[in-house]
Amino acid sequence: MKRLFSVFLLCLLLFSGCAGKVETADIAATTLPVYEFTQAICQGTDLTVGRLITESVSCLHDYSLNVNQVRQVESAELIVLSGAGLEEFIEDILTGKPSVDASQGIALLEGEEHEEGHNHEAGHHHEHDPHIWLSPANARIMAANICQGLTVQSPQWEPAFSANLETLLTKLDALERSGQDALSQLSCRELITFHDGFAYFAQAFDLDILAAVEEESGSEASAKELIGLITLTREHQLPAIFVEQNGSTSAADILCRETGAKEYVLDMAMAGDSYFEAMYRNIDTVKEALG
Repeated sequence: MKRLFSVFLLCLLLFSGCAGKVETADIAATTLPVYEFTQAICQGTDLTVGRLITESVSCLHDYSLNVNQVRQVESAELIVLSGAGLEEFIEDILTGKPSVDASQGIALLEGEEHEEGHNHEAGHHHEHDPHIWLSPANARIMAANICQGLTVQSPQWEPAFSANLETLLTKLDALERSGQDALSQLSCRELITFHDGFAYFAQAFDLDILAAVEEESGSEASAKELIGLITLTREHQLPAIFVEQNGSTSAADILCRETGAKEYVLDMAMAGDSYFEAMYRNIDTVKEALG
């Protein structure tokens, strides 16, 4: 019996080790944009900021938190959400937990509905498009909302929060001006994207998305859809189509072969290491593709 008990204890220790050490922080932010904005606003304070989602993901409609992420949420004093329905996966564990919805006050675009059996096994629908951070103007509102929420939670740091917010807003202003200048004289302003998350980016820089195809590996666009996209590309003489980083490219590859359009990659700026780098890269990509 003693030997069996010893083996049982050893298994428990090994299991605990495999679970990994949980990195706790005062504030838990869900995705890269709100994490980066929150971290910037907290500079010079003793507050720590953690990021829940670090994987390379493009959509969160099927996302679920692992055990360590749940512990991060439970241990944090404040949760910062991007909002607009993006983080439905976290709603059940937010009861009674102070949180900041960074989407407050943003004019939301309508979401897209994806039917069961087409792009996703169970189908999904967002009432509003949650990819708000791809517009620098929206990002400014998000930053101000985060600053306000931090001030309510930790009023002793208000001077630092306010000063850091101004610095962040200046960077976002520069991003917006850079994009507007770079994309003002494009020879083509129309896009077909293989992700439906770039509407705010298009709105910010006066671009027109003709079609947005939500596609995942194993549930590619149908032959009928491909024929329609080929026709659309030819009618508008599009020089390029755009796929999302880490997304499926099978239908886009066919579209390019059939029409001669070139394939370019856009970044949702949801994961990775830098929101600003992703946004500047997107601007450069669109200029190269459509200039």
